[in-house]
Amino acid sequence: MAEETELLHGTLDTLILKTLSWGPRHGYGIARWIQDTTDDALEIGEGSLYPALYRMERKGWIEAEWGVSETKRDVKFYSLTSQGRARLKLELAQWTRFTAAVSKVLYETR
Repeated sequence: MAEETELLHGTLDTLILKTLSWGPRHGYGIARWIQDTTDDALEIGEGSLYPALYRMERKGWIEAEWGVSETKRDVKFYSLTSQGRARLKLELAQWTRFTAAVSKVLYETR
C-alpha cells in the first residue's frame, strides 16, 4: 500500500535504530524483528533496508562487523554507536511530539 510505504520511509531509520538498541543483528535479522514485532504489519524489503543501513553507517549511527549467522553464512552484523543511541533518543522524542500533535487533530471532539 502506497500510504504505508510513505509513512515507513519517514520512520525507517528510527525503526532500525530501535531494533539495534536490543543488540547487534544482521540485515535479515533486523527486517525479521520489525516484521515479527509488528505482527507482520511492516515488512522491510532489501531495497529499502540496505540503503538505509549503508546511509546510517556513513553517518556514524551504526557500525558493521563481519560474523557468521545462525545458518553458518558470512554476514554483516550491525550495532549502534554512541552517536546512534543519541540519534535514537532524539528521534523518539520527535516521534512522541509528532504523534501527540496528530492525535489532537484526529480525535478532536469540538
